Amino acid sequence: MRLSRSLWKNADREGIPVVNAEGVYLCDFDPAFPIEVGFDIHDSRHNVRMNRHDSFEVIYVYEGQGFVQIQERRFAINKGNLVVLGPNLYHQIACCPGTKLKLPFLHFRPEVLIGGAGGEEEQYLAPFFCQDAEFPNVVSHSTRVPDKALELMVRIHGELPPRNDVARLAVKTYLRMLLLLLLQHYNHYVGVHDALERRQQDLQRLRPLFQFIDQNYGEVIHTGTAARLCAMSKVQFMRFFGKITGQSFLNYLKRFRVAKAQSLLSTSDETIARISALLGFCSQSHFGRTFTSLVGLTPLEYRHRFGMKRETNASGKVHGVVQDDSRRGANGPGATP
Repeated sequence: MRLSRSLWKNADREGIPVVNAEGVYLCDFDPAFPIEVGFDIHDSRHNVRMNRHDSFEVIYVYEGQGFVQIQERRFAINKGNLVVLGPNLYHQIACCPGTKLKLPFLHFRPEVLIGGAGGEEEQYLAPFFCQDAEFPNVVSHSTRVPDKALELMVRIHGELPPRNDVARLAVKTYLRMLLLLLLQHYNHYVGVHDALERRQQDLQRLRPLFQFIDQNYGEVIHTGTAARLCAMSKVQFMRFFGKITGQSFLNYLKRFRVAKAQSLLSTSDETIARISALLGFCSQSHFGRTFTSLVGLTPLEYRHRFGMKRETNASGKVHGVVQDDSRRGANGPGATP
């Protein structure tokens, strides 16, 4: 299937936030009809950092090759593959060096189906609920499932936003067809229904830590402190955190702080030196190196590109208050691990 060139957008949305500081992907949903289809381009300059979301996602590899990391596991992906992702799984997609990936994707929540998640609808969603550590999230092109799924995704896209009741019915019908396709493919795995509940319990164990980081990110946060907040030993915590988030605690903390810095640089008039201190970096130079390694721009370059239209002196202090509505902040760090 050939897709129009006009459909494609860079995965980082050219500065519009797509992942918040806590690593949660911001889906562009109509609350009354929570489903979207998009067409992303990932390359060395337009990546999206490790993230999770409470929606269900299907991704088709239209062009290129790379990998998808799903928590602590990594899968190679190639043209014609399909990636199936359940809710609240930390994941990241990246292309191979010097190449790019074109990825049509579908996000939806169960409420888009009549009756929500329950009864018959829950059977449709079984492949998303049973994604344990052994689940094969990537579907091979040879199964012919991915191409059929892409066709249905394109049909759904053609009906969005729904203009009337007939269009809404069409979206729900195409979605059910896609989910039935996946249910048939994953028939041997759908007997495990407690994986989603276990994942929710795992995230709940980390909730006190996430709240503590949000309130104390400017202070030194030791791994031992994090472990105590989660009622674990240090060794147990490091293993558990890596399994659930797909990254080390120190790497998560670094990316969290850089995401906070991006927000401050684009929305406040604090100096870069002050932002560095607020975020707990030992020096402005260390902050600059860390920020540049993850974002690909220096803090000052980032402020010039994505902040408000203001005059900025050499220290990074901002003067003037003219808002540029075309540049509203930016995406979280997009470095490929």
